[in-house]
Parts: sequence; C-alpha cells; structure tokens
Amino acid sequence: MVDLPELNPDDEEIEVEVVEHQPPLTDRSVARRIALQVLYEMDCTNHNLGDVMDARIQSQEVDSRTARYVARLATGITRMRTQLDAVLQEYAVDWPLESIAIVDRNVMRMALYEMAVIQTVTVATAIDEAVGLANLFGTDSAPAFVNGVLGKIALDIEDLRTQLVDDGEVSE
Repeated sequence: MVDLPELNPDDEEIEVEVVEHQPPLTDRSVARRIALQVLYEMDCTNHNLGDVMDARIQSQEVDSRTARYVARLATGITRMRTQLDAVLQEYAVDWPLESIAIVDRNVMRMALYEMAVIQTVTVATAIDEAVGLANLFGTDSAPAFVNGVLGKIALDIEDLRTQLVDDGEVSE
C-alpha cells in the first residue's frame, strides 16, 4: 500500500490557474469553435450528429446564422469525412491519420472543407483560423503541424476543389 500524505483543504491555499481564451472575432470563428466541439465528440462517441449539434449550439446561445454555419460545417465534414481524410493522409504522409490528435485531425478537416468545398473564405483565412484553433485547443506542436500540412494542401487547392465535391452542400 502506498502512503499518501493527508491533505486538508482548510490547511492550504490552492492556486488555480484559469486560462482565458481570446473571444472569437467573427460569427464564423464562433461557428468553427462549436463545429470543432461537435466533430471532436463525434470522433469520440457514437452520438447522433443532430443531437450533438443541437446540444452544442444551445449551450453557446448563438444566433441562427452562426448555428447554420455550425451545421453546414459539421454536416458537410461528417458526410465527406472519408474523402477529406484521404487528402489529409496524402499530405501528412509521415503521420498515419489515426495517430494524429483528434483535435488536429478535425481542425484540418474543417480547414480543408472550407478551402476546397465551401470556398467562401480565402485559403489564407481558412489556414489562419485552423492554426488559431490548433493553438487554442491543441498541443504546443499542433499549430506548426496544422500550418505545415495545410500549407502543402494550399499549393494544390485548385486540383482539390475539382476532386472534393460535396453533392449535399448547401450554401448560405
């Protein structure tokens, strides 16, 4: 048996570090954060996509336009996951997709979907937002990794736009 010291919360002052994130600058930035939460949960569980989206959207109390963008991202990425993952694997050849952190994988899926399928933001904006999400929610090395993979993808984005077509994509 291991002897552990007895701790009495009244005897010590416990310092708690609270990490404050910068608030998102745009409604789409808010939508990306929520969509990332949805995609993360979908990767970790067998929950229903609609239920997960509804719960995340309600917990954030966002307007209908932001909620629609969350749904557009989460639904489209879920629908095209196999195709998006094939592209990511092609550009992150040294990393089997299963070994990439769930957050990083979903951040890159989202950026790729926005760059190649939705195409309503610039490639630079999609990469910048992805790196920001990786910085907020990933490990210390995540931003550089995400930036590197997406930077390589950006070089071939025109070809990928013809390759990645979401037949169910709904525009805003």
